[in-house]
Amino acid sequence: MRDSVDSDLLQRLERTGPRYTSYPTADRFVEAFGADAYRSWTAKRNIGGIIRPLSLYVHIPFCGSPCFYCACNKIITRDRSKVAQYLRYLLGEIAMQGELFRDDPEVVQLHWGGGTPTFLDQEEMRHLMTAIRSRFRLAAEGEYSVEVDPRTAEEGTMAVLAELGFSRASFGVQDFDPAVQDAVNRVQTKEETMRVVSGARREGFKSINIDLIYGLPHQNVEGFDETLDNVIAMLPDRVSIYSYAHLPHLFKGQRRINERDLPDAATKLRLLGLAIERMTEAGYVYIGMDHFARPEDELAQAQRQGRLHRNFQGYSTYADCDMAALGVSAIGKIGPTYCQNFKELKDYYSCLDRGLLPIMRGIELTADDLLRRAVIQALMCHFELSKEAMEKAHVVEFDNYFAPELDELEGFERQGLLALEERWINVTQRGRFAIRDICMVFDKYLRTDRERRRYSKLI
Repeated sequence: MRDSVDSDLLQRLERTGPRYTSYPTADRFVEAFGADAYRSWTAKRNIGGIIRPLSLYVHIPFCGSPCFYCACNKIITRDRSKVAQYLRYLLGEIAMQGELFRDDPEVVQLHWGGGTPTFLDQEEMRHLMTAIRSRFRLAAEGEYSVEVDPRTAEEGTMAVLAELGFSRASFGVQDFDPAVQDAVNRVQTKEETMRVVSGARREGFKSINIDLIYGLPHQNVEGFDETLDNVIAMLPDRVSIYSYAHLPHLFKGQRRINERDLPDAATKLRLLGLAIERMTEAGYVYIGMDHFARPEDELAQAQRQGRLHRNFQGYSTYADCDMAALGVSAIGKIGPTYCQNFKELKDYYSCLDRGLLPIMRGIELTADDLLRRAVIQALMCHFELSKEAMEKAHVVEFDNYFAPELDELEGFERQGLLALEERWINVTQRGRFAIRDICMVFDKYLRTDRERRRYSKLI
């Protein structure tokens, strides 16, 4: 794949489509699902004796400078008073959410994301964690992870995060090539990154992840190969290599990227092929469309054992967690529902000032949604699907229920991307490149809505 490009596959990957961190995708959420619906489902989450574990996601939206590629919900500021104000409101939401889970407050998974969580100073981090622990009980052996920008991690930051209970960290890198860094306004040296990674190891962090992006301006195979050399030398437990999604009509910062500097689709496919080749040669397992892990890592173990899950943070080992989402724009999941907080600070603050949960929209999944979500999860996480398992779990006759989809998949089979067997669908090694395209076949919403301008290209 490094030196040749599959033209048939490339034609498929020139399409646009969702990344399926959820199904239905967040753009399908509706405003009719609000705070009252959310409260109702939190009250019902343990009815019937089935107790789902609880996960918390906390969104810290602030960044000191814009990375032009970024599509996250963030606020660019150097005004510390804005952080103090946000924390006051966030602590108010934590108290309100904590009341909803007071009968079952144990948390097995906690993630701080952003934005830049390490934009908080050390006392602000302590203050936030104290508030969380006052309302929720963090399990002793839970999985507690945090996103770290090496440029904002002060001396002692990793020690404080370890003190607060974090044992997993994800470090943003994207690319070490100076020309690429300059084009996306994220200048970050190898030494800067290594300093913080080494600090995490000294503090006993048991899992270190490094994030990269392929498809950025001025990227080429030679330069990205050198970045991979540097990353592999750092011996991370996991590496996430995301495809850059260029959607300047949706994300203002991306308008500052010159489209002429972006690699074409053929080059992006070579970059992905290179990443898979280099990471697997280094002993990593290719978990899915953007994740690699060491064979002994929990993600790799979960995939081997059929427990791997995909959510808004990517691949996860916690398949059955409810997720309470805290902070502006945060997305949560309770039972068969998803919800999202307001995206703008003024709306988020206004709700909390009125004593209301700041939920902007959400969705209650139908039986059809749940079935299709299970199908997409199986394909995304395991690259195979047992028809029998779906039939038993959802009381359907698979071939009849999905007759149009199976007809469409025959085209993928002819291209060698999957094998349609009597009781199984198996994605081939080549088909893993097109897994998003394969999953789109089962997306009911896309079958009736062909407007995909809001989605990124598959490669």
